[in-house]
Amino acid sequence: MITEIEKIKERNKRVEADKAWETSKTRKLIITIMTYIVIVIFLWSIDAPGPWLNAIVPTLGFILSTLTLSFLKKLWLEHVYKK
Repeated sequence: MITEIEKIKERNKRVEADKAWETSKTRKLIITIMTYIVIVIFLWSIDAPGPWLNAIVPTLGFILSTLTLSFLKKLWLEHVYKK
């Protein structure tokens, strides 16, 4: 029989694994590649000029957003979320 403490420990392991995935470089890389591919396909399908090159701009936007969020989070925690 599984005790309540064992259930909580199992839940905590799942939560920690989810958090590790959410903040992993692997996840960011996969999303970056998927973003690039989806945008290339979209640009190609509407016959936009240079889809391979033009897809870089929104992909870089995604990368920049992942780099700056931790800095903004720190500022937000220090100045807005004071408890």
